[in-house]
Amino acid sequence: NRDAIREAGGIPPLVALLGESANTQAANNTALALARLCEDNETNRDAIRGAGGIPPLVALLGEGPGTRAAVNTALALLNLCEENETNRNEVRMAGGIPILVDLLGAGASTKVASNAAALLSRLCAENNTNRDALRAAGGIRPLVALLGAGAGTKATANAAGTISNLCKGNKTNRDAIRE
Repeated sequence: NRDAIREAGGIPPLVALLGESANTQAANNTALALARLCEDNETNRDAIRGAGGIPPLVALLGEGPGTRAAVNTALALLNLCEENETNRNEVRMAGGIPILVDLLGAGASTKVASNAAALLSRLCAENNTNRDALRAAGGIRPLVALLGAGAGTKATANAAGTISNLCKGNKTNRDAIRE
């Protein structure tokens, strides 16, 4: 069905709906639809980017952790960045990293912080530019704070994964984390 939706021209109208307020059911459902369309589907990931979907998803995420669409928007971006370096870079260029750092502050018990940490981990995998951008955005302190919640939350596990990716091949980040 995911391919059929793309082939029927369904992605551009979905992207157009991203202009809705993050507190609407339309924005929430659109983000979830995009998340599902690009899950395990590289062609749809590229099509969503090609339709201009990443900047409005980042903007929607920027409306804050308390919005209806925040969890699904982070999930959509997470799926868009799976095995897709171009999309990872576009999320950074659209200003996504500082927004994701802010979302970490929602707390270890929240799904939005968990998805934000997972997305930051994916953005930093094999990408020194994104690693440096996360450090520059002040992301190390909130990631370490999530670790303090203990091993029982998904956000904590995702924060640990992000810290691991931040350190890989990046002495500056290792030093910053140690401090």
